Amino acid sequence: MLDMIPPELWWLVAIAFIAGLVDAAVGGGGLVQLPGLFTVLPQHSPALLFGTNKFSSAFGTGAAAWRYARNVRFPWRPVLFAAATAFVFSFLGATAVSLLPKDAVRPLVLVLLVAMLGYTLWKKDFGALHRPREVGRRELVIALAIGAAIGFYDGFFGPGTGSFLIFLFVRFFGLDFLRASAASKVVNLSTNFAALSFFVPTGNVLLLFAVPMAVANIVGSVVGTRLALRGGTPFIRKLFVGLVVVLIARMGWDTFA
Repeated sequence: MLDMIPPELWWLVAIAFIAGLVDAAVGGGGLVQLPGLFTVLPQHSPALLFGTNKFSSAFGTGAAAWRYARNVRFPWRPVLFAAATAFVFSFLGATAVSLLPKDAVRPLVLVLLVAMLGYTLWKKDFGALHRPREVGRRELVIALAIGAAIGFYDGFFGPGTGSFLIFLFVRFFGLDFLRASAASKVVNLSTNFAALSFFVPTGNVLLLFAVPMAVANIVGSVVGTRLALRGGTPFIRKLFVGLVVVLIARMGWDTFA
């Protein structure tokens, strides 16, 4: 039986576990899993690898969202509004990939990431306290706009989606980093399902690898969520800053190298 298992699968399962752990705590699992897929399975088309990545990460994100929902209270109305528009615009973003070169987007994303990091470091109490704002019509409109913008970005480009969501939920809804991370998982789950609604019907998922990776992603997600709940907001804030620094380094390299 062991001889029938592709040797690449063991590497991908380990990568999926680490990606699930990181993504559950602060987002950014795609920074680990997608490059891993391209490195281990270079013979397959990008569409197949993107679809396999989304299939696996959707299960891990779903597990994280479920665990957070059981243990962390956050305002559901704006989060569900954001998730609804994120689903629609993520699908639109995926279809727009062929219309606009991604290289045109990369410098703008780099500037936004630097601004986001600077703002977080400058405001020492940013995301440290949970001061939820009363949800009215204005907040719901903001939630719809956040879902549309981040959903389109995730469908079109992707890196840093979780970080952007956490930052925006802290900035506009007064959540702390723990609750913002929990809320971001619900929206991320929506964008993942939007992508899968394209990848699965078109056959762009390698199920031989995607199913075991999904299991590993769920296990990693459970571990990552537990670490986040134990460490709380200070732990997630440090991980958030670290992840954004890594994103800036990667985007800078891709832009200027």
